[in-house]
Amino acid sequence: MTGTLLEVENANKAFGGVIANSEISIAVPQGAIIGLIGPNGSGKTTLFNSIVGYHPVDSGSIRFQGQEISKLRGGQIARLGMLRTFQQTRIYGEMDCIKNMLISLPHRDEGWFAMFAKFPPEAIERAESILEFVGLYSKRRLLAGDLSFGQQKLLEFAMALMNEPKLLLLDEPTAGINPTLINGIIDRLKRANSDLGITLLVIEHNMRVIMNLAEHIYCLAHGQLLAEGEPENIRNDQRVIDAYLGAH
Repeated sequence: MTGTLLEVENANKAFGGVIANSEISIAVPQGAIIGLIGPNGSGKTTLFNSIVGYHPVDSGSIRFQGQEISKLRGGQIARLGMLRTFQQTRIYGEMDCIKNMLISLPHRDEGWFAMFAKFPPEAIERAESILEFVGLYSKRRLLAGDLSFGQQKLLEFAMALMNEPKLLLLDEPTAGINPTLINGIIDRLKRANSDLGITLLVIEHNMRVIMNLAEHIYCLAHGQLLAEGEPENIRNDQRVIDAYLGAH
């Protein structure tokens, strides 16, 4: 690791009179896998949306590679090398997996045929290579809408990898997925980190997953930072235990 890639300092965000995030500070070292946990409604997705410019913070600082980005738009932030995935996948169900990969690349607003006709063979080769990396090569010509939900999650992950992000924010990558596929997803996330050098910030409700995946975890509750630390410390933190028990 060579320093801090993302730094959020005293981030505040409210919607009307509802405070979603209050004075939240987190740091994501380059090369790390960092976890973000908390009960439903604790402000995790709001924080993600602020980081990537969808709902800019009301106050506070967000720095990516040392650059202040709290006032930038989502597209500008993406071009700096930060991308995110969503709880509900955002794919093109009527296109095959290869076309989904190609359309994830930056392109001008032009007709479908003209756009796809201009992609060089190297782009298609790269798309196929990444689909193989995530285990979807054999599905590359299938319509994305015909994939299982878990496979659609992997496709969205592959579409993000197509853009070579420096930092990838994943919003519940294993939610709603068949348990038999979860270990494969964990393995591919770890390989993206170790083999491709992509730093990961991961929201996850499955405690087994995040304890296996992350080296440092932040826990939110009621829009505030409740605790942070190594997985074993978080697992045994009574404040974290009470926050989850109180959510049921």
